[in-house]
Amino acid sequence: MGVPTATPPASPPVSGAPGRLKPLGTVVVVLGVMAVAVALTSYVMPKASRPVQSPPAPQVEQVAAAVATLTHSVVYELSGAQGAQNVTYVAQGSELMQKTEVTAPWSTVFERASQEGRDEFYSLSAQGAGNGVLRCRILEDGVVVSDHSAPAAGAAVTCTA
Repeated sequence: MGVPTATPPASPPVSGAPGRLKPLGTVVVVLGVMAVAVALTSYVMPKASRPVQSPPAPQVEQVAAAVATLTHSVVYELSGAQGAQNVTYVAQGSELMQKTEVTAPWSTVFERASQEGRDEFYSLSAQGAGNGVLRCRILEDGVVVSDHSAPAAGAAVTCTA
């Protein structure tokens, strides 16, 4: 095993040797890079004096379709038995209403507003109480739209329209 040999010290750079920049040349290159960066930034970034404007939005004519609103008079009826239990119906504003017990004949009236041409949903259901067969009816603007009877005394009945 031998002792490693020492490498001779590097010689001082020779003036004008390839691959070496003079100190003044380095400063010139750095200043050139900065000038290019400033030029690109001023070109790309908007100036404070001229506001950035988005392109005008396309003009779209808005046509408001006039839709007529109709008001319907709705009547729910229960009859034929001594009374009913668990009466459930869809009322004004599509609100679900419940009554624990009612005596027959029973009815309720309300008005419901709807758009012209739109179908409305009406529903009435009840459980017969006592003797007799329970019957339900739904009338819209005086016209019967649903009429059903329970199959037997004490049975449930449902009317929908």
